[in-house]
Amino acid sequence: MTASILSAGIQTTIQDCGRPGSRKFGVALGGALDPFALRTVNLLVGNEEGAAGFELASGTLRLCFDDDRLLAYAGGQFECLVDGSPAPARYCLRVPAGSPVEVKAQRSGRCWIAISGGVDVPLVLGSRATDLRALFGGQLGRALRDGDEIPLGHESPCARHIAALFSGPYSNWSAPSLNAPVRTVRVVPGRHWEELDGEAQDQFLGKSLRVDSRSDRMGVRLEGVELPPPGREFVSEAVAPGTVQLPPDGAPILLLADCQTIGGYARIAHVISVDLARTAQWRPLDEVRFEMVTIEHARELLWERERDLAFFRAGLKLRLQ
Repeated sequence: MTASILSAGIQTTIQDCGRPGSRKFGVALGGALDPFALRTVNLLVGNEEGAAGFELASGTLRLCFDDDRLLAYAGGQFECLVDGSPAPARYCLRVPAGSPVEVKAQRSGRCWIAISGGVDVPLVLGSRATDLRALFGGQLGRALRDGDEIPLGHESPCARHIAALFSGPYSNWSAPSLNAPVRTVRVVPGRHWEELDGEAQDQFLGKSLRVDSRSDRMGVRLEGVELPPPGREFVSEAVAPGTVQLPPDGAPILLLADCQTIGGYARIAHVISVDLARTAQWRPLDEVRFEMVTIEHARELLWERERDLAFFRAGLKLRLQ
């Protein structure tokens, strides 16, 4: 039971929901840059929400399976063809054995792809996620390559039940779009926010910043402002995905899933959980902005999104009864 990679696309990796609990050992959280998109497409194909799938950064991923499978995808502006026929995002798609699947970037963003049974590469520290910097997890710790044969797990009874609910190429129900791309993301104050002078704070919140081409899964480098950093050095302390650091050159860095566990730069802000997933759709030269909110508002937004996902989960369960 395998997925044959005919064309790997650009930096396509195997990802799940990461390695929570390992950061105390210096191991990055990792996992999908938009875990909510991955959870959603896993639900569509009858997997556990944290099952491993593919994260496609750009280009075209072409693959086929040696047995019948269900597939779902979601994310940025991508199109999918199953055996040459268009297939919509956020639907459950039927893929017969041997039929070619093509997922192609149209403009921007990343895409997450779930396959019934999930990707069944070995667990490393409790996760199948690829850590490109530490060179472990996923497919030998690297991005996929043309010709790779990726093992798949056994389909769950839920997946077989879902497959029996529709006879056409895709389901007559879909998942909600939980994370629409945005150019303004909300932040809460970081530990060192008050150490910035008023002008630096106004620039950070009032100006558009550009996404630098050097950005990767570790962090988004931003240009367009030169914020004067606080006038002292800091002891290295814990950082996490979402932390906005301010290095000495004054160009902020937004840390993402593969970020380090500690850092010595000023931590001026932190992107709220609801919006952090949306930054996965940013591309080089995009202009983005930050907006300050309270922690209480951030919690309300996270609760609302989890509620929406719970409604979808409950609706799918009712459909399966």
